[in-house]
Amino acid sequence: MSAPTLWCVVPAAGRGTRVGGDCPKQYLPLAGRPLIAHTLERLAAHPRIAGLLVTLAAADAHWSGIDTLNGKPVLTAMGGAERSDSVLAGIDALPASVGADDFVLVHDAARPCVRLADIGKLIELASAADGGLLGAPLRDTLKRADATGRSESTEPRDLRWRAFTPQMFRRGQLAVALRDAARCGVNVSDEAMAMELAGFAPLLVEGAEDNIKVTTAADFALAEFLLSRTA
Repeated sequence: MSAPTLWCVVPAAGRGTRVGGDCPKQYLPLAGRPLIAHTLERLAAHPRIAGLLVTLAAADAHWSGIDTLNGKPVLTAMGGAERSDSVLAGIDALPASVGADDFVLVHDAARPCVRLADIGKLIELASAADGGLLGAPLRDTLKRADATGRSESTEPRDLRWRAFTPQMFRRGQLAVALRDAARCGVNVSDEAMAMELAGFAPLLVEGAEDNIKVTTAADFALAEFLLSRTA
């Protein structure tokens, strides 16, 4: 029996203001092509990903209009003001064939360097643990700053992780968790936070630390270098 496949929601309605300029960062050029194009092609290349659901800003004039990648469907839906709103819109817009108990992935549009092996590792481990996310343990010394930007204290780094994407949860449970967080006025920073608030304990699956989120202008050069090594 073949392994089941999963849909992946890619929230891409944000502005990416830390990069600067008028164009949303997901459409800025990376190695000669829009950043989001690299991310979507990387995801579509994984044999366990069945299709992509991209959430876009209203009146997005930059979207290429693609509807298939690597023979897999690419659907779109209108996102919201916050990332969590866009993820929920994507979850709601998934095909009816994706059941409430089926796992779905959520991946940042600005993470083009995720490794296919790490996606597979997440799917295998998190499916047995009722959901999880890629990440990496903190290895640097962690400082707490005061209001003036001076180091106030050194924080323990034991048991602390950096959270990456993809994150993987059951469609129905994730939708309920995101709606409950919104109802309580909590702006969750990722899907795992919503699931934690709902009483779940997502599995942390260690992945490569080069799964960077392109956030600033300097990150584009690093992402281009990383992509050249994994092309």
